[in-house]
Amino acid sequence: MTLWNQLQLLDSLYLEQVDQLYDEAFPMEIRQYLSQWIESHDWESVASNVSLATLRFHELLNQLDEHYSRLNLGNNFLLQHNIRKIKRNLQEHFQEDPVHMAMIISSTLNEERKILENALRNQGKGGSSHGSITMEQQNELDNKVNNLKTTVQKIEQVIQVLEDVQDEYDFKRNTLQSRVEVEMNGQITKEIQQEEMAIRQMFVGLSMKREVVIKEIANALTLAEQIELTLISEELPEWKKRQQMACIGGPPNACLDQLQSWFTAVAESLQQIRQQLKKVQELVQKFTYNNDPLTLGKSQLDDQALAVFKSLILNSLVVERQPCMPTHPQRPLVIKTGVQFTVKIRSLVKLPELNCQLKVKVSIDKDLTEKDTIKGCRKFNILGTFSKVMNLEESSGCLAAEFRHLQLKEMKSNNRTNETPLIISEELHILNFETQLIQSGLCVDLSITSLPVVVISHVNQLPSAWGSILWYNMLCSEPHNLLFFLNPPPVKWGQLSKVLSWQFSSATKRALNSEQLRTLADRVLSHEAQGDPEGLIHWNTFCKMSPNERGVPFWLWIDGILDLIKRHLLNIWNDGYIIGFLSKEREKVLLSDKLPGTFLLRFSESCRDGGITITWVEYSQDGEPKTHSVKPYTKSDLASISLPNVIRDYTLTAAQKIPVNPLVYLYPDIPKDDAFGRYYISSSDDLFQDPVSVKSTSRQN
Repeated sequence: MTLWNQLQLLDSLYLEQVDQLYDEAFPMEIRQYLSQWIESHDWESVASNVSLATLRFHELLNQLDEHYSRLNLGNNFLLQHNIRKIKRNLQEHFQEDPVHMAMIISSTLNEERKILENALRNQGKGGSSHGSITMEQQNELDNKVNNLKTTVQKIEQVIQVLEDVQDEYDFKRNTLQSRVEVEMNGQITKEIQQEEMAIRQMFVGLSMKREVVIKEIANALTLAEQIELTLISEELPEWKKRQQMACIGGPPNACLDQLQSWFTAVAESLQQIRQQLKKVQELVQKFTYNNDPLTLGKSQLDDQALAVFKSLILNSLVVERQPCMPTHPQRPLVIKTGVQFTVKIRSLVKLPELNCQLKVKVSIDKDLTEKDTIKGCRKFNILGTFSKVMNLEESSGCLAAEFRHLQLKEMKSNNRTNETPLIISEELHILNFETQLIQSGLCVDLSITSLPVVVISHVNQLPSAWGSILWYNMLCSEPHNLLFFLNPPPVKWGQLSKVLSWQFSSATKRALNSEQLRTLADRVLSHEAQGDPEGLIHWNTFCKMSPNERGVPFWLWIDGILDLIKRHLLNIWNDGYIIGFLSKEREKVLLSDKLPGTFLLRFSESCRDGGITITWVEYSQDGEPKTHSVKPYTKSDLASISLPNVIRDYTLTAAQKIPVNPLVYLYPDIPKDDAFGRYYISSSDDLFQDPVSVKSTSRQN
């Protein structure tokens, strides 16, 4: 197993560490697409040889070209676009310095090995690392699947031997019978008696071989059933739970290829066993006898093989990519009416005979009973191409159907009244996918549903809708629980804090640190529960009510800050220059012993759409520290002037009427030009020449 595949099996704690290793210069997609090729080279040696580094750089580009050429344009337009973009970025960053690329790959591989070793070390110390336990389980399952394939091949050989022995027995028995019939006076010679004895012994051996075949097939089916149970009751639910976490910003959910290989291997073995049972039937038709092992056990084995295969097929459909609007790729499961969204269905059983045989149809909220729905909730029609044939993709080799041009349209109805207890962002809907497999002796109706989606009609409903998606997927694994928000359970702070941090790490390169999370805990938890990871937060507190009598619901406040960062503060946030989440009391403590002019950047606690303020420290004549804060800068302000420019140009008029910039050191002691100099823009590019005229209000403590 490649290093990359081993990493995919680790716990989310380690996957987050892997995620931090990659950036736009050398994105994770390259590592995924070219994992085997990358690991086949010694990049440390490459990094020490300019000629070799140049060669490997061009080979890598060729590898990307080959991957690109294998893609089918119609089904993989977005993927092709991404590969072209990745190639351009590589050329831009490394064309003139391929050694730098080799150094990055070498360093990244070393860090990956350290992460894997650390995970295994934790297991060795009895640290009960979930990732390590998972790897052990995967290896055990790998061994079982390999044993199944070996057993089935062995049965193939045993049946061939049995057929040869049976043909020989049949020939000798018929030959002997002909000789006996022509003997004069019906006298049986000694030679014939010896031949009869040999044939009887051959019959005993033949009967034993027939018994062995039946036992081997029974053992193989038992093993297949055990593997199938593990896949359906353990591996598949775990993958689906990881997918839920990935949908809300958690570690990327890989391992589907591994799951597919197991499902397919078991399906292939079962198909082979079913063919072997047909061969057994042919042998029975040629020759049978009383208490024939082949006839005594075959019927039961036929039923068992069919049942296991059918069960595997029934559970083989997955939603590989949950419904998502291309305009908001980091916020799946929220769909706006009239806006196209995509979704991809995949079969984990990849048999050649299934190619182009499964036609998948999509619908919304199909067959919901009255008890599954809420009076007054909206209903929708699906527009676009709502049926697709599953085919083997050239790029990935998987059996899939991707819906790329779907839209939802609300059905006009008078049913939605004020009687419904839910707001629009709390209404949950599901997409249904159905197909039918018809093979000789087999007809199976297959279906799968998406995770619940929230349907919005205006983009300003997106933050609240995403809050609902976060809450549902944190707390519920049941795909059909559309009544969830009638009585949503509370969440523990320890769980919520992880998901909040994911919102930042998935949208930027920096997650929230413990100090920032502590500040958020103080804001959202009751006074009695502050600092307690077991402390409970209720849905209304998270997304509806304003905590601590402030004017903005907690999640909408966080979302406004996230949007502010992505639009205007991404670089300095990624650099770690924004403390951000900090109480005014803590802010005062941090600055109290710093040099005059030391400042920090803190998010406003009252701006609904996100705001950032600057606080600095001065000292009175008697040495007492005093902090001052400017009025928060909002998105509209920062659309006209960048925050680094604000910091560079900010001035106050001193008593002598001399303009002074009070901002000297970024906390704790970084000269401001060292921190922000590379982000300064010439003042002629700013619409506001004097930031003080925009933000002159300050607060003093």
